[in-house]
Amino acid sequence: MVEEVLSNRPIIEIKGENETARINSESSGFVQRHTLERKSGTIAISFANLKKLPVVVLLRALGMETDKEIVEAIASTDAERQEIYFNLYEFEVNTPEDAKEYIGKKLRIPQKEYRDKRITDIMDKYLLPHLGQKKADRMKKALYLSQVVKKILKVGLHDAKEQDIDHYENKRLRMVSDFLEILFRSILLGKYGLVSRIIYSYQKLVKRGKMPSIKSIVESDYLTKRIISHMATGQWIGGRTGVCQRLERTNHVRTIAHLRNVISPLSASQEHFEARALHATHWGRLCAEETPEGVNIGLRKYLALFAAITETSKDIDNIREFVKKEVGEEGTIVFINGEIAGRSAKPDEFIQKLRQKRRSGHIDPQISIVYSHGFDEIHINTDSGRLQRPMIVVENGKSLLTEKHVGGLEAAEIKWQDLIKQGVIEYLDAEEENNSYVAINKESITKEHTHMEVDPGVILGLSASLVPFAAHNRGDRVNFGAKMSGQSLGIFATNYLMRTDTKSDVLIYPQVPLVNTVVGHESDMDNHPQGQNITIAIMSFNGYNMEDGIVFNKATLERGFGRSVFFRSYATEEKKYWGIEKDEIKIPDKSVNGYRTEEAYANLGADGIVNRETPVESGDVLIGKVSPLRFFGPVESFMVETENRRETSETIRHGEEGIVDNVIITETISGNKLVKINVRSDRIPELGDKFASRHGQKGVVALIVPEEDLPFTCTGITPDIIINPHAIPSRMTLGQLLEIIASKVTSLTGNEVDSSVFAEVSEENIRDMLKKSGFRDDGKEAMCDGTTGRMLEARILVGPCYYQKLHHMVANKIQSRARGPVTLLTKQPTAGRAKQGGLRLGEMEKDCLIAHGAALLLKERFSSDKYKIPICDKCGLVAMEDFTKGKKFCAVCKKSKIIEVEMSYAFKLMLDELKCLGMYPKVNVEE
Repeated sequence: MVEEVLSNRPIIEIKGENETARINSESSGFVQRHTLERKSGTIAISFANLKKLPVVVLLRALGMETDKEIVEAIASTDAERQEIYFNLYEFEVNTPEDAKEYIGKKLRIPQKEYRDKRITDIMDKYLLPHLGQKKADRMKKALYLSQVVKKILKVGLHDAKEQDIDHYENKRLRMVSDFLEILFRSILLGKYGLVSRIIYSYQKLVKRGKMPSIKSIVESDYLTKRIISHMATGQWIGGRTGVCQRLERTNHVRTIAHLRNVISPLSASQEHFEARALHATHWGRLCAEETPEGVNIGLRKYLALFAAITETSKDIDNIREFVKKEVGEEGTIVFINGEIAGRSAKPDEFIQKLRQKRRSGHIDPQISIVYSHGFDEIHINTDSGRLQRPMIVVENGKSLLTEKHVGGLEAAEIKWQDLIKQGVIEYLDAEEENNSYVAINKESITKEHTHMEVDPGVILGLSASLVPFAAHNRGDRVNFGAKMSGQSLGIFATNYLMRTDTKSDVLIYPQVPLVNTVVGHESDMDNHPQGQNITIAIMSFNGYNMEDGIVFNKATLERGFGRSVFFRSYATEEKKYWGIEKDEIKIPDKSVNGYRTEEAYANLGADGIVNRETPVESGDVLIGKVSPLRFFGPVESFMVETENRRETSETIRHGEEGIVDNVIITETISGNKLVKINVRSDRIPELGDKFASRHGQKGVVALIVPEEDLPFTCTGITPDIIINPHAIPSRMTLGQLLEIIASKVTSLTGNEVDSSVFAEVSEENIRDMLKKSGFRDDGKEAMCDGTTGRMLEARILVGPCYYQKLHHMVANKIQSRARGPVTLLTKQPTAGRAKQGGLRLGEMEKDCLIAHGAALLLKERFSSDKYKIPICDKCGLVAMEDFTKGKKFCAVCKKSKIIEVEMSYAFKLMLDELKCLGMYPKVNVEE
C-alpha cells in the first residue's frame, strides 16, 4: 500500500507570505497537477506548462462573461469582493474572446489555428479533467475554480485556517488493484500499447495487400511479458520504483505485518520532519509504535488493528439521486467526491438525514458525510483508499452497544456486520472524525459525545499488540519488541517441508506463551507460536552477562531449547539453445572445461542428482550439469563433442553444509527439465546467537554453563538463562518484570493472566495472586551459588518468561579467509561472505593497530595486492616489457636502467589514473 495525497480536492496552505492551493485532478489514471497562488493580492493558476495565468482571465475564458457573475460565484463578504475587484481591474479582460487572446499570448504559438486548438485542449482536456473533458463542462470547472479561489481568500483574510497536508483527510492509500489498473491501461491503451500495435500491424498488412488474421496482428504473449517484466523489476508506470517486493516469510507475524505495510512516496534521504511525525489522525488507523529505525522512520508505517480501507462505493447513483432531491440554489455547497452537486439551505438537517440512512443500512456504510466549518462546505466521499476505523455510536450520552449485544457476540448469535447494520458500530474516516467527539471509555461519556472507542488498544498494530503489558514499557521498547517479533523464528508455513524458498528457518518445538494478549489469541498465534517458555533469573554472573550478554544453561540447550533448522534451496534448469544445443544434467566427463575433483561429484547418483539424506558440505556438487560453450570459434561452431562443453554444476554455497532434505524433479512451463533441492542444517544455539524477549530486550549468548555450576532456588529450580539487571533501569521494561510474575501465576494456578495493553489487570492484582500461591508478591526468591553451595545475599527475581530466537545467527554470518578470489580491477580480495571475501580493514582499524603497536601486522594486512613493476631509474615512469625479445625498456629514455620495484597494485592503479589526468607521477628509485 502506498500513501498518496488525495486527488480532485484542493489543499490550501500558506507558504511564506503567499496562500497556495494544490489540486491533483485525476481522470482514468491520468493526473494533472494544478497550483493556485495568491501573491500581492493577485491570484494566478499554473497547470499544463501554463505558468501563472490570472484566475479571473481563465474564469472569463470558461464562460463567466460579466464581472457580477465572477464576483457572486466567489465572494460572500465585502473583504472578499474587494479582493476580486482588485483582480478584475488589474487584468482588463472583458470578454471570453479577450481572455482566450490573453491565454494565446502566454502560449507563444504563432499559428492562429494551432493556437486556438491548444487553448481548447487546455480548457477541456488539461484543466480539471475529473470534472469532464467536453465543452459543456466548462461552466462546471468555472464554478469549481471559484470555490477554490474563495477558500484561498478565506485563508488569506484569516477567516479560515490553512489545511494540514499531513492530516489523514488529505491522504489516500493506493492498493494493488490501483497499480494493476494503471499498468493494464498503459499496456493496452498507451502510445505503444497493445491496441496501437494491433492497429499498426493491421494497417501494414493491408498496405501490402495481405489478408490480416487475428493470429498475424495480435502478439499473444505481449501482455504477459510486459506484466512479468514490471513485476520482476518493481519499476512501474510513471517512474515509480519498488512497487513489487518479495513477501517476507520469516514467521507468521512478519508475513501479516508486511501485507499491512503503508509506504510513503517521500524520499528517505530528505528530512520531512512533519511527514515522519506521529499525527493525531493516525490514532486507530496507523500503529503508533511500529516503524523502522534509520532513514525510513515515519515513512514506513503499519495499519492499526481495526483500520479498514474503503473500496469505491456502488451506491454513488443513490447518493446523487438523494442529493438532487435535497439540494437547491442557495446555502451550503455540497460536494460529491470533489465535484459540486448543489447547495443545501439546511446543512445540519441534510447531514443528519444522510447519516441516518447510512446507520440504517440503506446506503454503503463506507460512505463518509462531512461538514467543513471553516469553509462552510459539505463533502460526501465514496472513493476508495480512505482509511477508516470503527467506533461505537453514542446517542444522548449513552452507548448504543448494550450488554445484550456483548452477550450475543460471545455466544456467536450475532456478528460484527450485524452491529454495523443496526447502526451500533460506525466506520469513520479522518475527515468525518473532525465532526465527532469520541469518548475513550464508557465512564468518560457525556451528553456532548457522539462516539466511543471500541477499545483503547486500537492505536496499535498487530506486532505491537503482541507485546505483553505494553503500557508499562517505554515507547521505544515497544517499538523494538514489535520489530523483534518480525525477526523471531517459528513455523512460517505448515507446508515448509514441501516448499523451496531460497532460504528459511524453522524453530523446532515452538510453544504457546504462558502470558498472552487478546490479540495474540485472536490472530491465531496459538497455532503459530514463535518462541519458547524458559525460566529466567535477573542477576549478575561473574561479569559474563555484562551489557547484553546472556548466560545459558547447557542442560537447557541439550534439552532442545532454541534449536532450529535452516533450509537452503538450490535449483537448475536444463535449458535449450539454438540448433541442437542444450544443457545436460548428468555427471560431467573429465574432459569438460572446468571439471572439478572426483570428490566433488562423489555424492551424485547415476542421473547426476544427489540422493536424499546425503550429508554435503561446501564445494560439493548437488546437481551435475554440462552446458555448451558461451562462444564458439569459426571451426568449433560445427563440433558438439564432449571437449567443447563447460561444467555448470550446482554446488553447495561457500561456508555452508547440511543434509539433502528433499529433491524435486519437474518441468518448467516451456517443457525444460527442472531440478530443485532443499538442503537442511541443524542450528543449535552457540556463542553469539541472538535472542530477545517480547519487550525488545535483545541479547547474544555470552556463556554456556553446565547446570551444576548455575545458582538454584530452595526448591531446586535452576534458571535456563541469566540476564543482567542493568537491562531494566535504563530501558524501563517494567512489562517484562510483570510478565515474569504473571507467568509464575499462570504456572501455579493454570489461569492465564490477560496482558493486553490497557488491560484491567493491575500490578496489585498479579501480586495478590502470586502471594496467595505461597510466593513473595515481588517474584523474588532466595538462591544458592552453584559452585560453592552458599546462599546468595540478595533475593533474585526468577520465573518463567517467553523468549524468541532471532534469525541473526553466527553460522549465517561467520566470515574468514586465507586464500580466495580477488577483484580484477584492484587485485585485492573480494568483498562479501558470499564471494569468499575478506574483512575490510578501514581507517579506524588502522588506528587501532597503530595504537597497539602492531605496525608490522598493519604492513602485512595492507599488502594483499603485492605487485612488481619495472621502473626507469632516470625518469621514474613505468617501463615497458617486450615479451618476444624478453627485455624491458623505457619508452621515454630508451636506454636507461630498469629496476623492478615491489609495491601495492592499488598504488600502481593510482599512478595509471594520474596519467589519465595528464599528470606525471615520478617514482624515485635507488639500488
